[in-house]
Amino acid sequence: LVTRYPIEGTDQVEKTYPKREGERVKINSTQYFEDVPESVWTMHIGGYQVLEKWLKDRQERTLSADEITHYQKIVVALLRTQAIMREMESD
Repeated sequence: LVTRYPIEGTDQVEKTYPKREGERVKINSTQYFEDVPESVWTMHIGGYQVLEKWLKDRQERTLSADEITHYQKIVVALLRTQAIMREMESD
């Protein structure tokens, strides 16, 4: 995993979140995923901004430990997808 989820708390994605602040994607006023690259945060697939949509679909819900890990794996998958796309463009 390339991101961290360093702060303990409720794990609830609050209504007015997610919010991006620098390399952090906040899910509430205190908790966030850290080290999320800008290029991954803004990546769109199928017309959706993937990371933002995934969290918005879970607003007003508490994330399970599995969901937190899953989100971090999505970041890795998107990074790998970008690497493959760059490789294809250079061929």
